[in-house]
Amino acid sequence: MLERLELQDTGPAPSMVFGLAPRLNLFAGDNGLGKTFVLDVAWFALTGTWPGYPAAPRRGPAVKPEIVQETRDGEVVHRVASSFDFEQQDWRTLSPPGGSRRSGLVFYARVDGSFSVWDPLRPAWHPRLLPELASMAPALPLHFTPSQIWDGLTADFDRSVLCNGLIRDWATWQLQRGSAFDLLTRVLEVLSPNPGETLRPGATTTRVSLHDVRDIPTLDMPYGNVPVVLASAGMKRILSFAYLLVWTWREHVEAAKLRNTPPERSLVVLVDEVEAHLHPQWQRVILPALLRVSRELEASIETQLFITTHAPLVLASAEPHFDSARDALFLFDLHRADVTVSKSEWKPRGDASAWLTSDVFDLAQARSVEAEKAILDAMAAMRRPDLPIEDAKRIHEELHDVLKDTDPFWARWLVRARQAGLTP
Repeated sequence: MLERLELQDTGPAPSMVFGLAPRLNLFAGDNGLGKTFVLDVAWFALTGTWPGYPAAPRRGPAVKPEIVQETRDGEVVHRVASSFDFEQQDWRTLSPPGGSRRSGLVFYARVDGSFSVWDPLRPAWHPRLLPELASMAPALPLHFTPSQIWDGLTADFDRSVLCNGLIRDWATWQLQRGSAFDLLTRVLEVLSPNPGETLRPGATTTRVSLHDVRDIPTLDMPYGNVPVVLASAGMKRILSFAYLLVWTWREHVEAAKLRNTPPERSLVVLVDEVEAHLHPQWQRVILPALLRVSRELEASIETQLFITTHAPLVLASAEPHFDSARDALFLFDLHRADVTVSKSEWKPRGDASAWLTSDVFDLAQARSVEAEKAILDAMAAMRRPDLPIEDAKRIHEELHDVLKDTDPFWARWLVRARQAGLTP
C-alpha cells in the first residue's frame, strides 16, 4: 500500500506531498489541476511503469524532477526515489536496499472507459526484451481499451490470448455455472444502483446480429432482457469494472497456483471520475459499493482506494462511512497561477447542496449562474438601509425571472421588499 508520495518539479505544481490514508483517498478540485496526474503517479509508484504518457518534468537550470514514494509491506516501510534523466528522457528508479519489492495487485479504471491491470505474478519475460532488461521489471502491465475489455486482449508479439474479454468469458462462466459466474453475479449486485434495479445476469445468452456469431450475455431488467452490448454507457462502465475486477482476481489466483505461491492480500484500486455516466441515484451509492466490493473477491483482502470526483453526491455519500483514521480527502485549488494541494479536514455537510457551496466546490449558490447573480445582488441590496425603490423593483423583477415561487430565498427578500414599499 502507498503511504506517501512526494513530487518535486513535476506536474502542475513545483512541489506536492500526499500523506495517504490506508483505505480511502478522495481527490477533488477543478479540472486541470492534477487529480488524474496523481492517479498516474500512484500507478507508477506501485508498478514502476506508466499507464500512458510519463509524467512531464519541469525544465530549467535548477530543477531536479523527483518522485518519492513510501510503501508499506507489513511493518516494513520502503522509501524509493525516482528521478528524471533528461539525457535518456525517462524516469529512473534506484532499487531499494534488499532489491525490488513485489507490489500487490493494482487496478486502474480511467474515465475514458479504458483499464489497466498490474499483477505481480504475471511473467515479466517478453521475447522482444533483452534478458537483462526483462529481469528489471517484476511484471508486465495489461492495458485494455474499452473494446478490448469486451472483445479480448491479445499479445502484440505473437497474438497469444491474454484475456478472452467480457462477452466470451461471461457466456462461458454462465454455461459452466461455477464459482466465476457466482462471483460476477455477487459483484454486479454490490455495484447496482439500488435493490430495485439489481444488475442481474439474464438466464440465457442471445444473438444480436447476423454478422456476429457470438452468444451475447444479457441483463435481466424490470422491462425485459437487454443484451449487454446494448446497455447504456453508465451500465457498460459498471459491467466493465465488475467483469475485469473478477477476471483480475481469478487470473491472479490461477497464477498463484501455477507458481506455487500464496495469492496477494493487497489490492489498490484507482478510479478516475467515479461518477462518470452515472445517474445521481447511482452516484450516491457507488462509493460505498466500492468500499465493500473487494470483500466479495476475498474476505481478508486489504484494499486501498484512490478516487477522483467532481460530484457532490459522491462526497455526501461518503459521510456515513468516512473514518478519519483510515480515509482522507485531498483538495486541489488554484490561487492565481499556483496549484495547491491540501489534506482537507473532513466536515460532514449533510447534503449535496451544502457540498456544492463548501470549499471543495466553491460555488456561492447551488443554483444557476443567473439565479446566483440575482440573489447576490438582492443580498447586497438588503444590507442597504436606504434602498431606492427603483433598485428594489429591478431586483424584484430579476428574482422573479430566475427563481421559482417555492425558492426559500423569497421569504428573506419579501421582508425587505415590504420595507421598500413593493408589497403591502
